Amino acid sequence: MSSAATRATGPDHLWSVDEHLEDILTTVRPLEPIELNLLDAQGCVLVEDVTVPVSLPPFDNSSMDGYAVRVADVAGASEEFPAVLDVVGDVAAGQADLLNVGPGQAARIMTGAPLPPGAETVVPVEWTDGGLGEGPVTGMRARSLAPEGAEGHVHVYRSAQARAHVRATGSDVKAGDRALEAGTVLGPPQIGLLAAIGRGTVRVRPRPRVVVLSTGSELVQPDEQLGSGQIYDSNSFALTAAARDAGAIAYRVGAVADDAETLRSTIEDQLVRADLMVTTGGVSVGAYDVVKEALSHVGDEDEEGGGVEFRKLAMQPGKPQGFGSIGPDHTPLLALPGNPVSSYVSFELFVRPAIRALMGLDDVHRPTTRATLTAGNALTSPKGRRQFLRGAYADGAVTPVGGAGSHLVAALAHADALIVVPEDVESVEPGTEVEVVLLG
Repeated sequence: MSSAATRATGPDHLWSVDEHLEDILTTVRPLEPIELNLLDAQGCVLVEDVTVPVSLPPFDNSSMDGYAVRVADVAGASEEFPAVLDVVGDVAAGQADLLNVGPGQAARIMTGAPLPPGAETVVPVEWTDGGLGEGPVTGMRARSLAPEGAEGHVHVYRSAQARAHVRATGSDVKAGDRALEAGTVLGPPQIGLLAAIGRGTVRVRPRPRVVVLSTGSELVQPDEQLGSGQIYDSNSFALTAAARDAGAIAYRVGAVADDAETLRSTIEDQLVRADLMVTTGGVSVGAYDVVKEALSHVGDEDEEGGGVEFRKLAMQPGKPQGFGSIGPDHTPLLALPGNPVSSYVSFELFVRPAIRALMGLDDVHRPTTRATLTAGNALTSPKGRRQFLRGAYADGAVTPVGGAGSHLVAALAHADALIVVPEDVESVEPGTEVEVVLLG
């Protein structure tokens, strides 16, 4: 790994949040485009405009179940003086051979069926006797139950304007129109549109594959029995879920014990399925901070740019961070702190933007807004640190949730925003307008 920000700093440099993020986004490059089947492309980003090859709908069709008729034949029709027309047959959706509707005639037509030659409008079945001669009906009888409904006569009780209840050719999109533009994230409606215009595959940037790995000999998997001094591994679950929420295909690796060689080996094994590696824990200054020990001198040292750099950031929570690249493909790796709140805040600030950058999105950040602080007391913040406090946001106001401790998982679960206190601010009084990062 090599960047202007890295080269310009020394080992004792206290990085700002913006410097660290800039270094990450300068280094991480969008994944190469590939051609995918539609359902495999869900959640991916288009890399080229998609043009409509055929108009949608491709033909005039009925938006109602009813009768295709000529306008003149139903002019002035009423319940007292209905228009009586000869029924020449059925027109069903998907029908290729269409009937011709002449003067004084009607064709029973189904929703989505092509408007037959000669017909100018569609009369809903509710405006007719359905060919049964018993007054207005509420719907058509199934052809299998009443085949005689497709012939004989129909009484029409209301007039209709030209092309009423007709979906015109190209009324949705026309041939040559741009259906979707490059940069669009493909969700269900977009995939539906692509299928509707006949596209079976599409060229996209694939969803990044993110491997999440937590470290710590004290970590136990949920559903297992806790021993003395042990805690459940929550970070890897939270971060894997967060990676998926950001648009990635995320793989969770079980917690790795505090052994540098085991960690190094595990990371090397996982590289085959990673576009981005994320570790949590072991990046501080303790004697058992094995991520730092294992990765400080790992990478392709013989190749320019390899290795992981560990840094101190002017932020709270999340002061210790690591960033670099490892393996033959220079896979980006972000090493996050182990405290649950620190790791999650770090993910939102640094990992989520990296994932979105890999996807090829222009806007990689969570939305921000300004909100009025509602709190019982003033918020305090350490001088020279940008603080991120959990908050609940509603109707232009934000309320702190829990304290400033980086271990408060329960408070994090009830927060939907981060309150940002700038580096040069040490106290924020209630009623003050603050910057808020919206988390969902």
